[in-house]
Amino acid sequence: MTRRLVLLLVSLVTATLLIAGLGTLVLANVRARHTTEQDLRKQAARVAANIGDLFDGSDGQPLTEQQVRQRLRQLQLLRKLLDLDGFAVMTVTLNGTLEGDQLPNGVTTEQLQLDRLRSGGTASGNNGNLAYAAAGVPLPNGRLAVIVLAQEANSGLGPSARYFLLAAAATALLGVLAALIVGRQLTQPIRAVTSATKKIAAGELSTRLPEPAARTTHELADLSRNVNSMAESLERSRTLEQQFLLSVSHDLRTPLTSIRGFADAISDGAGDPARAAAVIHSEARRLERLVADLLDLAKLQASSFSLHPEQFDLAQLAIVAVEGFEPDAAERGIDISAAPTAGSTPAPVFADHDRLAQVAANLIENALKYASGCVIVSVVVDGNRAVLAVEDDGPGIDVRDLPHVFERLYVARRQPSRHESSSGLGLAIVKQLVHAMGGEVAVTSQAGAGTTFTVRMPLAAMPAPVVHAPATAITPRERG
Repeated sequence: MTRRLVLLLVSLVTATLLIAGLGTLVLANVRARHTTEQDLRKQAARVAANIGDLFDGSDGQPLTEQQVRQRLRQLQLLRKLLDLDGFAVMTVTLNGTLEGDQLPNGVTTEQLQLDRLRSGGTASGNNGNLAYAAAGVPLPNGRLAVIVLAQEANSGLGPSARYFLLAAAATALLGVLAALIVGRQLTQPIRAVTSATKKIAAGELSTRLPEPAARTTHELADLSRNVNSMAESLERSRTLEQQFLLSVSHDLRTPLTSIRGFADAISDGAGDPARAAAVIHSEARRLERLVADLLDLAKLQASSFSLHPEQFDLAQLAIVAVEGFEPDAAERGIDISAAPTAGSTPAPVFADHDRLAQVAANLIENALKYASGCVIVSVVVDGNRAVLAVEDDGPGIDVRDLPHVFERLYVARRQPSRHESSSGLGLAIVKQLVHAMGGEVAVTSQAGAGTTFTVRMPLAAMPAPVVHAPATAITPRERG
C-alpha cells in the first residue's frame, strides 16, 4: 500500500507540475506576442516619423526624385551595415509594386495592409510566435516608403528553465517523502489490525490493539476500537459458552446419576421401589425442562416459533402462577404471595397466554433462587400498559451483571445461597418471548435490597370479554 501511495502522489505531483509549467508557458507566450506586437507598432511609428523628417526638403523645397532615391539607398545601406534582423525599408510604386529590401521571413505583402499605411495608419499582427508591425512614410510623386519591423515573441522559460527544473525535482522529492510518511502512518495501524485479527481468528481472543485516545475520532481509530470490541465480545462469548457447557453438563449428569442409581437399585431389588420411582420421575422431569429450555431458545433465535394471541387478564394469570409455585416456595422456606392489588383491577392484554405464563414462571423461579424470605408478584395498569412485577428480597444483582442478565448463557457473579445449577437460559427466554409479543422487560436492583423484574405489555385495545386463566395452577415442573 505504501508503494502504491508513493506512486500515486509522485504521479499527481508530476502531472501538476506539467500542467502548471505548460499552462504558464502558453500564457507567457500569448502575453509576449501581444506585448511584442504593441512595442513594434510604437517603434515602427517612431521610425517612420524620423524617416519622414529625413525626406522633408530643405528651405521648404521638396526633394527631387534623385535625392529621394539617394536617401532610400542610404537607409538600406545603413540597415545592412547594422545587420538588423526583422527590419526592412521598402517603397511602394504608383502601381503598387514593392521595391527595396526583402520582407522578413514570415511576413507577406497582404499582411502589410498598404491601403491603411497610405492613410497614415500602422499595420501589425503575429504569425505564430513572429510579431510584426509596419508604418508608412509618404514620398514625393505619390510613392510610399514602408518600414517593416519583425521579432520573435516566444518567451519560453529562458534562464528560468533551470530553476523550474530544480523546483520540480525538489517538489517531487517532497512528494515522495510525504507519501512515505503518510503511507507509514496509514499502513502501520492497518498492519497491526491485520496481525491482531489473524491472532483472534487463530483463537488468541485476549489479543488487543493499543487503545486510541478518547479525542481521536478518525476512521483508523474507530477500526482499532471496533476490533478490540469484537475481540472482547468473542472472548466473553467463549467464557459464557464454557460456563454454559459446564452448567448444562452438570445439569445433565446430576439427574442421570440419580436415575441410573435408583434404576440399578430397583433391578437389584434394593431400596423402596415407590421412592425410587418418584425420584426417577422427578429427575426425568428436570431433564425434560432443561431440554425444553434449550429448544425454546433455539426456536426463538431462529424465529421459527409460533404465537397464538388471545385476550386475557394478566392479573389472573399472575395469581395462578403464584399458586403454582406455593408448594415449591414452602419447601424452600420462602413466602410467595400476590400483592393485594394483583386481582383488584383487571389488566386485559392480547398475547399468547401459554408463553406469557412461561415468562411469569421463569421470573418467579428465578426470584425463588435468590430470595431470602419472600417473593411478591404484582400487576398494575400504568397508562396503556399492563405491568407485571416480580420482586424478591435477595442480595441484589451486581452492577457489573445488570447489563447482561437477559443474555443467553450468562451466569451472574453472585450465586444464590442455595446451591442450584443454572444454565443461564431462563431470563434470555423471558426477553425473547416478551419482545416477540410486543412488550418490554426490565430489571432494577439494589445491593442488599432485592431485585425487581418488570414486564410491560400493551393493554388490549378491544373491549372484548376477558378470558381468565384456567383454574389449574402452573407448577414449576409443568411449565413450558
